[in-house]
Order: sequence, then C-alpha cells, then structure tokens
Amino acid sequence: MNRTDRLYALVEELRAVAPRPRSARWLAEKFAVSSRTIERDLSALQQSGVPIWAEPGRTGGYCLDSGHTLAPLGFTVDEALAVIVALGTLATSPFRDAATSALRKVVAVTDDRSLRETADLATRIHLLGEHRSNDAPRELANALRTGHVLQIIYTDRNGIATSRNVEPMGFVGKGSDWYLIAWCRLRDGVRAFRGDRITEAKPTGERPPRRPLRVEDLGIVEGELRMVGLSENSP
Repeated sequence: MNRTDRLYALVEELRAVAPRPRSARWLAEKFAVSSRTIERDLSALQQSGVPIWAEPGRTGGYCLDSGHTLAPLGFTVDEALAVIVALGTLATSPFRDAATSALRKVVAVTDDRSLRETADLATRIHLLGEHRSNDAPRELANALRTGHVLQIIYTDRNGIATSRNVEPMGFVGKGSDWYLIAWCRLRDGVRAFRGDRITEAKPTGERPPRRPLRVEDLGIVEGELRMVGLSENSP
C-alpha cells in the first residue's frame, strides 16, 4: 500500500471506530509499518485540516470526528452508487487492486448518512458473469502503465501453453473477460490474450517505444467498441 492509499485508509479506520481511539502501535500493526511512520502520517493529516486529536492514557490513542469527510464536497448517493457499481465490474480485471483502493476513498469522502443509504442500495445490484478459475494477472495493469515487455505463459482454447514476450498495448473488456491487446513477438503481430488464460506474467525490464493501438487492428466483428477516457464532454 502506498502512502496516499494509507492516508485514506487511516481516516477510514479512525472514522469506523469513532469516537473510540486507536493507538499508533495498533495502527502500525494493521498497516504493516512502523509506529513512527503512522505518527508522521497522522501529523500530515492534521496539518491538512483533518480533525484528528490524541487522547492520553493507557487506553488512549488517536481519535477522529466520525462525521468528517476528506473533501469539502463528498459524493451524493447516486454518485457513490454509480462509482461502486463501476468499480464492481473490475473484480476480475487486472485493475481490481486499484479498484479496491478507489472504493476505500469513496467510502472515506462520503458522509455516514449517504454511505448507509448507498450501502443498502448496493445490496440490490448484482453483476452477472461467468465463473473463471483465474483472474487476469495484476501485473498486466502495471505493464500497461510502465510500458514494460512481459514474458507470459498463455494457454489457448485447446489447452496448449506457450511462452511469449509481448508488448502491452491496451485492454478490451467483455463481461467478465478481460483481454490484453499486445504485440506478440512470437507471432510478430497484434494479438488478444484472454486474461484468465495468462497463468504467468513477468516484466522483462525492457521498455520499447509504445506501439499505437488502432481499432482496426483489433479485428472485432461483433458488438460495439467503446473507448474509456476522460474529456471535457464526458458524461
């Protein structure tokens, strides 16, 4: 867990038990860091305006106002629910760890009343997908960000496993399936690798120039391909 994620998680933890305190030692054990690191983190949160205070004594520790949110404006119920549903679609994707971290941040910036309503509504929403014995390896998301070549072990539909070096270019999601779109050096061309069939993925450290990802290279003949992106006109 990086520091930013830990800061949000600290606030979430203190809010969850408020007004009871948590000791620096207890928090250090939970987040697998030193007590000194926790104290630095709490000091940084205090300096940024988060109302954390220390209670002295053997049963003392650090406390937080349970009504506090990390941002002046938190999510509305509709916004929080939309984000939770969207993040839920990433459960089998290479981005699932980041999605879990993002969900913690949504919880941290949503007031208690809205959060309770959102949580109740979320229990009424279900995602239907096919059972997969394996999820897409987490390393795929890192490789897309860093641009590193991956050495993968890929098992095709006939159960034949091959070792390949691939240059990650992007992803296509379809239901529960996530496909790595990459330049395959074994086949000397663009290929789509279904994430749950990649049994091993290791970065080689090589970082070649990024290849352009063009829709026509994907060879998709059915369905509508929609790009995920941010723009001023995004809904």
